[in-house]
Amino acid sequence: MDDILRLLNEVGAIRQGHFELSSGRHSSTYVQCATVLQHPKHAEHLGRKLAAEFQGLRVECVASPAIGGIVVGHEVARALEVRAVFVERDASGHMALRRGFEVRAGERVLVVEDVWTTGGSTCETIRVVEQSGGRVVAAGAIIDRSGGKLNLPVQTESLVLMDVPSYPADLCPQCREGSRAEKPGSRFAQRTA
Repeated sequence: MDDILRLLNEVGAIRQGHFELSSGRHSSTYVQCATVLQHPKHAEHLGRKLAAEFQGLRVECVASPAIGGIVVGHEVARALEVRAVFVERDASGHMALRRGFEVRAGERVLVVEDVWTTGGSTCETIRVVEQSGGRVVAAGAIIDRSGGKLNLPVQTESLVLMDVPSYPADLCPQCREGSRAEKPGSRFAQRTA
């Protein structure tokens, strides 16, 4: 865990400030995994480490939520020698399998994400996979910001546990002090594009 935190800090993936997360919650710490995953050797390394947590599960496919989970999901799938798919928002704003991706009935699927705060994107991905007939056997992330408090309906593993406080916007201490939150997440970029 310490080596991964060191790597994340070295590449500037862990930022301090005032941020609105993709979940809508506010935090003084933001983890931008894309900063480390842009380097193929780091992405491959993290994918192999996360895949090792699930070696005994007979995974047949890795599914990830777009955008943050795509690279790490692909690297985990490569390490497990299975295919990778991703879910993304459709025109109505709901997560869906698109681009010709399919999950076979009964297919054993591992859901992989870059960072968990509330687990919302992972839960949406699990729902899409199960509605498509797949069987989600576990979920993994590079970072669990909840400090291990996340409650998903499947086995979960992460490479790093961080206990980073986050708040609903109306209870955010920084907002109460008059600070305005940055919105660095991909969900916000999509809304303005």
